[in-house]
Amino acid sequence: MDRTKKSASGGRPVTAGVNLLGLRSHNTALVLDLLRTAGTEGISRLELADRTGLTPQAVSKITARLREEDLATEAGHRASTGGKPRTVLRLVPEAGHALGVHLDRDELRAVLVDLDGTVVGERCVAMDLGAGAGAVVEGVAGLAEAVLSAPRPRSVPRSVLGLGVALPGPLDHGRGVLHRVTGFPEWDGFPLRDALARRLGMPVVVDKDTNAAALGLAVGDEADSFAYLHLGTGLGAGLVIGGKVHRGARTGAGEFGHQVIQLDGPPCDCGNRGCIEALCLGAVARGDTEAAARVLGAGAANLVGLLDIDVVLLGGRTVTAAPEVFVRGVQSALDDRAQGNGTVPVRLAPAGTRGVAEGAAQLLLAPLFGRADA
Repeated sequence: MDRTKKSASGGRPVTAGVNLLGLRSHNTALVLDLLRTAGTEGISRLELADRTGLTPQAVSKITARLREEDLATEAGHRASTGGKPRTVLRLVPEAGHALGVHLDRDELRAVLVDLDGTVVGERCVAMDLGAGAGAVVEGVAGLAEAVLSAPRPRSVPRSVLGLGVALPGPLDHGRGVLHRVTGFPEWDGFPLRDALARRLGMPVVVDKDTNAAALGLAVGDEADSFAYLHLGTGLGAGLVIGGKVHRGARTGAGEFGHQVIQLDGPPCDCGNRGCIEALCLGAVARGDTEAAARVLGAGAANLVGLLDIDVVLLGGRTVTAAPEVFVRGVQSALDDRAQGNGTVPVRLAPAGTRGVAEGAAQLLLAPLFGRADA
């Protein structure tokens, strides 16, 4: 049964709820997500019932429980067409937090975000992914603890949902186990999720850096179908298709950087020759950013032709160092290959250098709002 309907305002489709006790957590997630998207203006119980398809009685029970748990509070009143003014409710963002860590090949960035995704703490340090499992696990745990303990205007509640870790793939998202990370084969088979969960004593979720960033963008309603291309110390893609992060049957989708586009090209750390990652990073190393943008554009055009997506978003340290060059170069390649079907726009991802870390935090937050894959 399809439980998707249009919102009363005609906007993004809203997944409807069902009035069954067995799906109480599903219905609560729907209500929480609408409270989140309503922002500080809030939303009335009547609107919540209309947007979810739940009965007013079911909405009243859910919102009463959320208020008891300090997840929701009154945000004022609105005039009614008849009867007394409607009370509107809003999410209490500071009621909970999540940690997000971007573990790159040479850098470690951690953020603390509240329930609506606002960053309330951040730290970044150098970190060598090749330093060994023990050192890396301790480095991630130590930085997470430092972010949690840092002074800030509002005290952090004890209800920290957990830690999301995003790093280069390939890896097994479901089990939290790393595979042969390009350039670091010694990580193959390491259970990073379990090691960090034991060290920190909190839930941990592990995913590829590009998937985490794509999840963060999807939760922010970026587009229904898009590709996030991340060019930093490596190159990968996060794919959102039909509003959901596409990880593939073995969670290996998005290894965009290792498509071979030059059979006799330079060797790549993955063992092949002529990979788009090797060509891109080689051009960057030579100082030829425009050539790197053209190569990235050629790969992006292949991706757009294969998936027919709505938009291409660019991110990563290498892109943010020369954003206009990369946007222009990739857009030019897509325009040249449009073949009369209309061009696909290219934009910078909005969160900049901390987009992956923010997306890693969403690995914990999104399920709370019923948007585990956005």
